[in-house]
Amino acid sequence: MNSITSSVTIRALRDGLAEAVGRASYGRERVQITKNGKPAAVLIGPEDFALLEQLEMLRDVADYRAAKLVDVGGRISLNELRAELDA
Repeated sequence: MNSITSSVTIRALRDGLAEAVGRASYGRERVQITKNGKPAAVLIGPEDFALLEQLEMLRDVADYRAAKLVDVGGRISLNELRAELDA
């Protein structure tokens, strides 16, 4: 598993953005960006981003399946919902 491989302040990032993007994109590094000495963001490459998107999709599917297991099937119409909200 990759972890943060380098850290840069926002101030330094202004002058070295191309280098930081290159490290993230081509060097597959995860570059932590700090503000006032605290982590503010992480710059990652497109491959890491694609993996993150896949992980989020898997989590969404797992959450959906878990919700379906406890769904009792009760439904109301849109008109019933509107009447309930207006009451």
